[in-house]
Amino acid sequence: MPLTFEQHTRNVQEWAFERGIYEHSNARAQLLKAFSEMGELADAEIKGDAPAARDAVGDVLVCLINFCAMRNLDITDCLSAAWGEIKDRKGRMVPGGAFVKDES
Repeated sequence: MPLTFEQHTRNVQEWAFERGIYEHSNARAQLLKAFSEMGELADAEIKGDAPAARDAVGDVLVCLINFCAMRNLDITDCLSAAWGEIKDRKGRMVPGGAFVKDES
């Protein structure tokens, strides 16, 4: 049976704690690391490298889980809040990739 997102989050937090990440790093460093991993994700996308993209997405999530832990945020609550903001949003994607919200 696959792990839930919450189980993965706990595993990442335990892993980070055991390696001193919470003791010796900080939220800003984790945020910057997440941006670095996003660069790797962009590179994988440009190259069409699906395995590297999968790895980079996971690395971004690890950094965000650590960032949230350091800022006393629950990543699932953050996702729920974002979903609450967008779930009823109306609009469309236009050529060029911009999402245009309906104002009505």
